[in-house]
Amino acid sequence: MTSIDPRITSFYTEYDEAARLHSTATGLLEFERTRELLRRYLPPPPARVLDVGGGPGTHARWLAEEGYEVHLVDPVPKHVEQARERAPGCVATQGDARQLDFSAHSFDVVLLLGPLYHLAEHEDRLTALREARRVAVQGGVVAAAGISRYSLMQDYTVSAGLSPELLAGEVSRVVRTGSYDGSRGFTVVHFHTAAELIQEAGEAGLAGLHVHGIEGPGWAYVVAAGRCAGQEEAGAFVADAIATARLADEHGVFQDASAHILVVGSV
Repeated sequence: MTSIDPRITSFYTEYDEAARLHSTATGLLEFERTRELLRRYLPPPPARVLDVGGGPGTHARWLAEEGYEVHLVDPVPKHVEQARERAPGCVATQGDARQLDFSAHSFDVVLLLGPLYHLAEHEDRLTALREARRVAVQGGVVAAAGISRYSLMQDYTVSAGLSPELLAGEVSRVVRTGSYDGSRGFTVVHFHTAAELIQEAGEAGLAGLHVHGIEGPGWAYVVAAGRCAGQEEAGAFVADAIATARLADEHGVFQDASAHILVVGSV
């Protein structure tokens, strides 16, 4: 298996990714919208789904419950163990998005909802996308997520933490280049623009591309509410944020204003 940056393994060994999409209002917003968007493109069960970088099985669980044949791959041993517990209907194994241990044309759907933003190098991201394309059947679906290049700036702004030092330093660097070294509260990340994510998917040979802002432009308000009033109060804004995301998506605007961006293509 291709080795991953040890800083990524170390971060997720300590961090509880299993709780992230269920313990906060913004996590719930991300989960519900990601599931909603995926359902637009998924073939009916029992189609075969490969969840690459599927973490602790958050999406694999509902996919298996709905009758899909799910195989999850993740490079972090802790995540593989959690996925086996949390998503008993799927097969979970350790693996790397850049070197998938599957034959060509093995899956109807390939998901990369985490790998791209942890691959700092452009060529590594293209390799992961090409591997997804390789193992997908002709006419199959490949869906990949990125973190918006502007999300760090928005996050610091609504938390009243955008100091002159941060603005001139890491925030400006991320906006200019998309690169983040993981020095403050996260790990090694590449932040995408919507245009960049579409371009990479096209370079990898995917066709019929569609791009979506997952959380929509209201996500930062949910973040602010959670920090100021608490997660329970922030949860009351999730339905409105979803409605706003749907409206923005309908008109093809504000993709970069989401925390996460989803590109969907076919093989």
